[in-house]
Amino acid sequence: MACARSELPEFPAAPSGCRLLFSSHSKYERDWQSYRHTHRFAELFYVCAGNGSFCVEDNSFPIARHTVILVNPNIVHTEISSQNSPLEYISLGVEDLHFAFEADREYLIFHDFTAQSNLSFYFHSIHEEMEAREASYEAVCRSLLDILLIKLLRATRYPTENTPSRSVNRECSRAKRYIDANFALPLSLDDLAAVAHLNKYYFAHTFAQTYGISPMNYLTQRRIISSQELLRSTDLGIAEIAHQCGFSSQSYFAQCFRRSCSMTAAQYRRQYSTGDFSV
Repeated sequence: MACARSELPEFPAAPSGCRLLFSSHSKYERDWQSYRHTHRFAELFYVCAGNGSFCVEDNSFPIARHTVILVNPNIVHTEISSQNSPLEYISLGVEDLHFAFEADREYLIFHDFTAQSNLSFYFHSIHEEMEAREASYEAVCRSLLDILLIKLLRATRYPTENTPSRSVNRECSRAKRYIDANFALPLSLDDLAAVAHLNKYYFAHTFAQTYGISPMNYLTQRRIISSQELLRSTDLGIAEIAHQCGFSSQSYFAQCFRRSCSMTAAQYRRQYSTGDFSV
């Protein structure tokens, strides 16, 4: 496997707040070492040529020329090349970057067949700048990265978040994504520990250490955020909102909401409601 990798020294972050760590250009040459791995940073791929598959978490997707792959930090992935059509791609490692996909998604794979967004140009330009290392190449790379992120936003409609990179326990990350996708269900600590495949006491400790909040408090926080959205944008009754967001009773919802927001749900609605319930 031919792989040219260039790393950027410790220079200031781009205006977006993200930091480009490296770029690499890889091409399959029958010595491909494919193994599942994770990074503390986000990784952006652009397939330049060939065919293969991209394995992320428990799924596998076909990839070919013009495929773009965005993987958030701490997500298990690897790439596999076709024997007959060698895979060739550019990858970028970006620190403090997190894509805000749907609640239960931490990656996105799409095909830029029209190339109208010119994503290939920015991937290639960043890699060429980092290899050549001519005067002020760091500033050029930071600017190109910001433009690339804007282009990706236009192409996917998914915004990015400036999130400090950290080593996140894989099992806790899985449980967190499960909460984000299923917070309306009646979840217990035992349920979440089962999702993480961990002893519940160890899971609770590790989750709190990783995210700075206990798993059950994070679940309540996620439910409160959803209830705020419903209070602002719908005319649903308080009891119905409490039920839809997974609270066991309206009184418990009222207690949690007041503790979290320092006001009642009715007061929050009066203060922040859009008043447009046509959707």
